[in-house]
Amino acid sequence: MQTSFLEQDELALVGLGRVGAGVLVSRYAVLHNPANIFLGNSVRIDDFCLITAGDDEPVSIGSWVHLAAFSALFGQGGIVLGDFCGISCRTTVYSTNDDYSGEHMTNPMVPARYTGVVTAPVSIGRHVVVGASSVILPGTTISDGCSVGALSLVRGVLEPWGVYGGVPARRIRDRSRHLLELEKAFLREALQKGELD
Repeated sequence: MQTSFLEQDELALVGLGRVGAGVLVSRYAVLHNPANIFLGNSVRIDDFCLITAGDDEPVSIGSWVHLAAFSALFGQGGIVLGDFCGISCRTTVYSTNDDYSGEHMTNPMVPARYTGVVTAPVSIGRHVVVGASSVILPGTTISDGCSVGALSLVRGVLEPWGVYGGVPARRIRDRSRHLLELEKAFLREALQKGELD
């Protein structure tokens, strides 16, 4: 019986740069340039996700990370997702973007000498959760412990342990660090069960 996730032997044939233990990748996900996509342990990539890695900069996904359905990572400029990160449905992360000012032409069908494409890495820290249908622009750093509300436009640097939301996303309040105690308990339990190296 075929499941909605690739079996381990099927996953090995995808040609990912790294695949940790306990990885689940939907058979309906699309992975471009898989040799430059690196997955930690216990990663789940749901239906209709799209991950595009560049030739020079990888897409690196930590451990205990979830990419919900229809999320997309455009990683030409490099994307890093830290451990315990959650990307909600229809969220899009761009590490490249056209110049919309009118000073340049746009779209990939126009030769590069006429375009002003911006390319910059995106870093999403540990314990970050990004709400549904958010957009993250090139050069963004979402620091550890941040949560981003649904439908947010994220650019620049989000300082650690904040709750952010809006267009553009702004800090609304501090986020509790109690989840760090939960992480310690979780890791202790996983170690006792032999689930960690």
